[in-house]
Amino acid sequence: MQADIVVKAVMIGLAFASLVTWTIWFAKGVELAAARRRAQSCVRKLTRADSLAAARTAIEGGWTRKGTVAELMAAAERELKRSPDLSAEGVKERLAIALSRIEARAGRDIARGTGLLATIGATAPFVGLFGTVWGIMNAFIGISQSKTTNLAVVAPGIAEALLATALGLVAAIPAVIIYNVFARALASYRALLSDASGEIVQHMSRDLERQERGLVSSVVSLARARPAAE
Repeated sequence: MQADIVVKAVMIGLAFASLVTWTIWFAKGVELAAARRRAQSCVRKLTRADSLAAARTAIEGGWTRKGTVAELMAAAERELKRSPDLSAEGVKERLAIALSRIEARAGRDIARGTGLLATIGATAPFVGLFGTVWGIMNAFIGISQSKTTNLAVVAPGIAEALLATALGLVAAIPAVIIYNVFARALASYRALLSDASGEIVQHMSRDLERQERGLVSSVVSLARARPAAE
């Protein structure tokens, strides 16, 4: 409490940074866990479905009706409605572009705030070191003013300097660990979205081929029936 005002500011700033770190860990951890569970459930439903319509019914029938995979499904349906008379290859190409954009946006949204952890982890030790240097400087000033090397004179400045260093490490170490954990979890979440996009594209491709075969069969049947009628 009797430390220099600069060292106090350093300590308060590091304590606030530590509070921010644990707040991000709790809030982002809950959000990421819910998003991963929803994506995993949607991928399982997409894998079990036989068509895009069946997959849509399965996903919209439960708590998975909201989320990134549901947006991917909606994008596929919009592309189908907009391209009724266009080639299947073009539809699949445009769909792949749309899905990749949704994946990128979802990845940016879910990762928002984690960059602050990297900043805290990288700067907190240096901020604590600044407080250490300032405290030791005050200790030497105290020695010069008192003209004595008694430990009781220099101990308070050294103590506040060491405490600033400790607070810097307390703020930095959890931030680095949590950031690395989130980085692996975000990579896993992006992989799930990629799997969901792949399943949707496969369903789309199968549905388009079924439509083409049905159209060809109708044309062949019509061609066979016309000579018989004549």
